[in-house]
Amino acid sequence: MSKSWIDEALAQTEQGRDGLAAEGRRQLPLADREQQVLDRIDRARRRRPKVREERITMSHGAGGKATQTLIEAVFLDAFRNPLLEPLEDAASLTVGGARIALTTDSYVVSPLFFPGGDIGDLAVNGTVNDLAVSGARPLYLSAGFILEEGFPVADLQRVTESMRAAAEAAGVHVVTGDTKVVQKGKADGCYINTAGVGVIERDGNLGVARAQPGDAIIVSGPIGDHGITIMLARGELDIEADIGSDTAPLNGLVADLLDAVPGVRAMRDATRGGVATILNEIAKAADVGVLAVEDEIPVRPEVRGASELLGIDPMYVACEGRLVAVVPGEDADRAVAALRAHPLGERAAVIGRVREEQPGIVQLKTAFGGTRIVDLLVGDPLPRIC
Repeated sequence: MSKSWIDEALAQTEQGRDGLAAEGRRQLPLADREQQVLDRIDRARRRRPKVREERITMSHGAGGKATQTLIEAVFLDAFRNPLLEPLEDAASLTVGGARIALTTDSYVVSPLFFPGGDIGDLAVNGTVNDLAVSGARPLYLSAGFILEEGFPVADLQRVTESMRAAAEAAGVHVVTGDTKVVQKGKADGCYINTAGVGVIERDGNLGVARAQPGDAIIVSGPIGDHGITIMLARGELDIEADIGSDTAPLNGLVADLLDAVPGVRAMRDATRGGVATILNEIAKAADVGVLAVEDEIPVRPEVRGASELLGIDPMYVACEGRLVAVVPGEDADRAVAALRAHPLGERAAVIGRVREEQPGIVQLKTAFGGTRIVDLLVGDPLPRIC
């Protein structure tokens, strides 16, 4: 795994400190050395993104630093326009006087069937959730299938039945689609692409760039269930745990939150890259600092235990039925109460605050009382999770 820019900044700071010591100069106080590290991190983050690899790696699909660089240096550069630049989960468009949201996503999860769901309901719920956290009421989906020669028809019927049931539960309709078949060995059974359209009926705009110092950051429930479920379902590890995916449609939960707190600043569903990635997106887009509290982040004991055995931080593990919301600090209690009143938000909690200090940096107050920087994900510990 290559060094992150935080590693590089730390190394450069240590080199500078060692150089001063070698010259017999007085070392800087600890607080000043920490500030040097933060300053180097900030300068590194503001550099123009550039893809340094010559070929795509699995890290480019992990939702972390490599994904962000790929999106900004390749796709955003090629397609740049005001509707795309916010890089929210769905684009907000105006058509004939009506405000609509448009999103698209692709699903390549392995295995196709796992405890708590399968690729079919994952595809529906994921697209519904991207629309919902953008403030839209989801209405219509498309479904494109890429099937490998030899894929069992019975499995395809099982997937489409899951999609039908998920769409019914979310109150949406699959209204158009496409099918392609590729030669055996050219795919992994079944890939699904979905696009979704919803109508934005409420005034105002949502976006992580709207976060302000003093805002509260809320997660709607325990994190990491989906990613750990997928990892264990592959059967490659001798670990057993009673864990199932949290895949679920969030549009009802989002509607209850917006009814209770019309001033919600932003929402994101915590998929690839997990909660840690969303916190970094907030810090970067709004040019603010974020301080999260480890003890306040809900994680099921089974997920925490499996994560420790795997050497994975749950903050980076994907969810498929959890959202992160940014709300004005004075509305935090009301927002948590609204979420907890819904079955999908029973363990909602405030996990951190937005602040002026260290803009662009996410810090975590650990269970031991110290703080550490929460970087963007560098490698890809859990490939093919969605």
